[in-house]
Amino acid sequence: MKQQNLKTWFKSGSPWVWMTAGGVSISVIMTIGLLTLIAVRGLAHFWPADVLEAEYRVPGQEARVLAGELVEAEEVPRARLADSGLPVDVNGGEFMTRELFKVGNRELYGADFSWVVKEWLENSRKPSNLVVLERREWGNFYGYLLGVKESGRVVAEGDAAWNELQARIERANELHGQVAHLEQKEIGQINYALERLRLKTRSLELAGKLDAVAQADLDAERAQWDARYKELEAKLVALQQEFNRDSMLVRSVDGRELEVSLGKVVRAYQPNAMGTADKLGFYGSKLWEFVSDEPREANTEGGIFPAIFGTVLMTLIMAVIVTPFGVIAAVYLREYAKQGALTRIIRIAVNNLAGVPAIVYGVFGLGFFVYVLGGSIDRLFFPEAAPAPTFGTPGLLWASLTLAILTLPVVIVATEEGLARIPRALREGSLALGATKAETLWKVVIPMASPAMMTGLILAVARAAGEVAPLMLVGVVKLAPALPLDGNYPYLHLDQKIMHLGFHIYDVGFQSPNVEAARPLVYATALLLVLVIVLLNMSAVYIRNHLREKYKALDH
Repeated sequence: MKQQNLKTWFKSGSPWVWMTAGGVSISVIMTIGLLTLIAVRGLAHFWPADVLEAEYRVPGQEARVLAGELVEAEEVPRARLADSGLPVDVNGGEFMTRELFKVGNRELYGADFSWVVKEWLENSRKPSNLVVLERREWGNFYGYLLGVKESGRVVAEGDAAWNELQARIERANELHGQVAHLEQKEIGQINYALERLRLKTRSLELAGKLDAVAQADLDAERAQWDARYKELEAKLVALQQEFNRDSMLVRSVDGRELEVSLGKVVRAYQPNAMGTADKLGFYGSKLWEFVSDEPREANTEGGIFPAIFGTVLMTLIMAVIVTPFGVIAAVYLREYAKQGALTRIIRIAVNNLAGVPAIVYGVFGLGFFVYVLGGSIDRLFFPEAAPAPTFGTPGLLWASLTLAILTLPVVIVATEEGLARIPRALREGSLALGATKAETLWKVVIPMASPAMMTGLILAVARAAGEVAPLMLVGVVKLAPALPLDGNYPYLHLDQKIMHLGFHIYDVGFQSPNVEAARPLVYATALLLVLVIVLLNMSAVYIRNHLREKYKALDH
């Protein structure tokens, strides 16, 4: 009886339903677990951790004082420590604890991180007046504030130095913003105009139209820009002098003193003296800096806004390019092409293209788009810029086109499936009322298939935004802080190279000279990339659902 019931249960298909549900549940749990791991390790990086100061006494050596943030700890066999040259008693316990500290002070110690044996740390403490300096270069500094100087003269010492330091750091940061704006915007605009003027001169020269009148006009315009440049240059020199006016005297925990220019300091804080509210405020400011600022210190510090902007802009341009081409190809294959062996071969080829490795598309984009098409555009439209390439080099346009080719099969297949689901009766009814085939297609078929088109676009965006391999060949670089969208004509610079979140993760995680400092940023950037893709997809899903509701009545 039990055997009969078991056979009936298997024939009912219930086991396969439960297996499918179990597989989906495991996939969801693994996805949530992965995202949680990325979020915890990435977001924890911005929390102002307490700084520990202790005496590190290696057996047989003189004790030294160190201070830093505890990054991680691990149990290590004593034999392994002994093999590394440390004076470890191998007859003790089996394991010892090894801790990784972020000690900063790179100009003093040569490295930002140091491994220590926990059992050799003595007199551990967390001084409330220990200062952490986050600098634009050379990483963090850990030590004590001695005084604040203005133009080489001490203006504050002791307890009054801290408030004076905060006020002057705020002033220095404001001046840094003014200097950056002057260099990147105003002077950058002049340099851009002078370069366009040079190209115009060369173009007239090649065309044989550079006569005395044209040369005089060009010289007059160049003189105006040169005069404006000299004014801004004088203003910049004055700002830089003000920017570098203040400095601070600090002492490391091992007693060494040095002077640090406040122009090199982003912020100074005392994590051991901060309460929960202060740490939350600091945490929010660091998160905002991460998503809104430019990178520094070989991409291991600062923000990643250029990478966010480049990823979103490239994906949007890709969507604008791939959608019409994919829809047109699908409409032709479904509505106009004769359904036969050739059409089936084309569909098989389209489906197979979806499985081609992404790097192959990158090689194609480099060979065809950059060298052939870009080189031809340069010869035809930009001969005055030769031998420097304009479009004959990797850039935003070629990266977007390469991703469009990569995701084109997805849009074609999804659109074809949407067209196939539209009842034939709707087409015949439209034709019976006097509409032409083109009118039926434009006003009935395509609007009803638009949710399927959006589905294809969603899949295309999800794949394109996370691709890295082809982009390394066709336009994405390690550092490009200048955005491809600015106030200089033609405003959107399709020939400019960009940063990308996916490539940023690869570069920081595998090419960084400071691996330990870069590791948390890998998790933080990966989380941000997931959020960007989710945001783009949710926008497309909202549009798809709106279109689905709009044309739902026609399905009935």
